[in-house]
Amino acid sequence: MAKKCCVLILAATIVALALRLPRLHQRPMHGDEAVHADKFGELLEDGVYTYDPYEYHGPTLNYLTLIPARLSSAEKLTEVSEFTLRVVPVFFGVSLVLLVLLISRGLGSGAAILTALLTAISPAMVFYSRYYIQEMLLVSFTFGVIVFGYRYTQSRKIIWAIFAGMSLGLMHATKETCIIAYGSMFLAVLVMLLMQRPKASIVNAVKWIRPSHFLAFLAAGAVVSALFYSSFFSHPRGMLDSVLTYTTYFDRAGNNTLHIHPWYYYIKMLMYCRFFDGPRWSEALIVLLALVGFAAAMIKKDLSSANIHLVRFIGFYTLILTVVYSLIPYKTPWCMLSFLHGMILLAGVGAVVLVKLLPNVIPRLIILLLIFESSVFLTWKAYQSNYEYYSDSRNPYVYAHPTDEVFTVVKRIEEMARIHPDGYKMHIQVICPGKDYWPLPWYLRRFEYETIDWWESVDNSVASAPLIICSPEVEAALTNKLYALTPFEQRQMYMFLFDEPYYMWLRPKVKLLGFVRKDLWDANYVNPDPEELIRESSKK
Repeated sequence: MAKKCCVLILAATIVALALRLPRLHQRPMHGDEAVHADKFGELLEDGVYTYDPYEYHGPTLNYLTLIPARLSSAEKLTEVSEFTLRVVPVFFGVSLVLLVLLISRGLGSGAAILTALLTAISPAMVFYSRYYIQEMLLVSFTFGVIVFGYRYTQSRKIIWAIFAGMSLGLMHATKETCIIAYGSMFLAVLVMLLMQRPKASIVNAVKWIRPSHFLAFLAAGAVVSALFYSSFFSHPRGMLDSVLTYTTYFDRAGNNTLHIHPWYYYIKMLMYCRFFDGPRWSEALIVLLALVGFAAAMIKKDLSSANIHLVRFIGFYTLILTVVYSLIPYKTPWCMLSFLHGMILLAGVGAVVLVKLLPNVIPRLIILLLIFESSVFLTWKAYQSNYEYYSDSRNPYVYAHPTDEVFTVVKRIEEMARIHPDGYKMHIQVICPGKDYWPLPWYLRRFEYETIDWWESVDNSVASAPLIICSPEVEAALTNKLYALTPFEQRQMYMFLFDEPYYMWLRPKVKLLGFVRKDLWDANYVNPDPEELIRESSKK
């Protein structure tokens, strides 16, 4: 059975790769992805990384991206593709499936196989495994702590304590929200021990741990975290900033009204949601099976093939994590991945328990058929969310995401650059209040950095660029500058860069206007894009 379990988990790994790896360039870069890419560019080109306690989160994402960048021989950000960036979270999303191999005995073979499969096909897991943000790395490192910690309890070998400590340090070096997982793990262990013999179990557990192994665990975590935050000791201040950052983090979590959602936001998203005339979305199979697994762990029901202590720990850990994240007003969809992964672990156990509870073959076959059909549904939703509704606001996992029209914006800017004498050194002004122009810096990275003005308001003291991108909020001020404040002899006529309705959607509710100097517009009209000519000819 062990060999079959291994083979089936490896098969689930192939499924995970098949759902995550194709067409990584297809979805427009989210603003957060573009910001992290810009930060990575500094490390790639200058070899310098300085931890910023106010933005960007931890440094692991940046340093680990150096691996695919170097393998692709990229030396500048202009040589980096979406694939190079997004293959990093893909790797860690797939690692969640492979790590199940190391904990299969604790979950039981049947539960481990289903856990691997649900991890591979969960729409949320697949979607954010293709997202260049820290969340999938955090979930993977967190699972590493659980897996290696469990292995240590079974063997008491120091190597597992060291691996668990390294994973703990990597969690801290990835994102500030690691402290929520730390607290949930500690409370889960405490509650699990109290369920046995209230006082004696805690005392015995403390005595059971070898002090040298515990110190190795802490040392491994501290060293790994220090290495990353200090930029491998080139910026020691980063270690202190990794602690001081929590003052900013707590303030932002409580005061950022843009991402305030009700307590049931995550549960509703997982159970059932539909937006307008879009598809129906649900990962209810995972949630319901997780409830069965949790209940079985509490009453010791049919867990003969699983480690009761491990399942109880996962159950309490997931419950605490779910409650905490639900109570925090600040919510973004990817934050639920940590407790969703815990639910997936419990769901594998719950499915096995449910089948064993049934008295004879026919009811069991019915349940297995329902689980199979639900798994097919999840796989289909994973495909739809990543390859059909990848930037559609009717997809619940698409959050404040740029539309495909950002590609049109970039295409029109590049058309004008090909006509302008300065080419990619053409002067451009981007004017958006609140710096609400991301991910444009990523898509315009081939332009000379010094020739693009990234402004939050119109600057009347600077001459107008031949091409201007702006938000509608500053259109009046820009028009006033172009035609009222500019001396008559210096005025230039500007045309709309985009066709009717003369604007593009950067993302839902956020428009972009484009203005191009008339001489450039005329030149483009006389000498249109060759590719456009071919398309027009084919239509005729």
